[in-house]
Amino acid sequence: MHPLVADLRAALARAADPEQAPTMQAYMKSALPFRGVPQPVRARILRECLAVAPPPTADVLARVVDALWDGAEFREERYLATALCAHRSLARMPDADWLPRYRHWIVSGAWWDHVDEIANRLVGPLVRADPGRVVPVMRRWATDPDPWLRRASIICQLMAKEATDTALLGEAIEASLKDEDFFLRKGIGWALRQHARTDPLWVREFVDAHPDLSPLSRREALKHL
Repeated sequence: MHPLVADLRAALARAADPEQAPTMQAYMKSALPFRGVPQPVRARILRECLAVAPPPTADVLARVVDALWDGAEFREERYLATALCAHRSLARMPDADWLPRYRHWIVSGAWWDHVDEIANRLVGPLVRADPGRVVPVMRRWATDPDPWLRRASIICQLMAKEATDTALLGEAIEASLKDEDFFLRKGIGWALRQHARTDPLWVREFVDAHPDLSPLSRREALKHL
């Protein structure tokens, strides 16, 4: 076990709140138990452990996050894995070669808390940084049988603003238009509502051109227009 993995797990154990853990687990409908450690405390744990650990290389980072994710006994370990990849001192290390890892996390995590974090904080920056390699992968995810991969392809550009690839956004949405899954419909509305902050005309035209948008997606898309 890498020392950073051991340090993070030990810090989670020290910060555990057994009274809150069952409530957090029930809220997330999680098969994995919780330690009961909220996000602000996890952020402090990550900051303190990184401050005393030798700066990891990309290979070490990969080993650490794989151990945290695949060896997790508590859900917060997986939260720390994604937070490590997005940490300001480490975020330059993951590149398009990490997409299979993120795909594994999305499929195995299979719930909105994991998927939304991975899509927005990990995959989204790669779409903008390396579109030639990443956009084709997003197009494959958009038509994958797994609904969480499709949701990730739809919402991965929430923070892109003017850099949004509207062709990709439109294709990802259209691939799931007829799916009745709540999280897909909600994700479609969320992505459109967010892009409307940057380009309301494009969103209006897209909504008008797609009468088969679900009422939920349409309502969310036009919420602030």
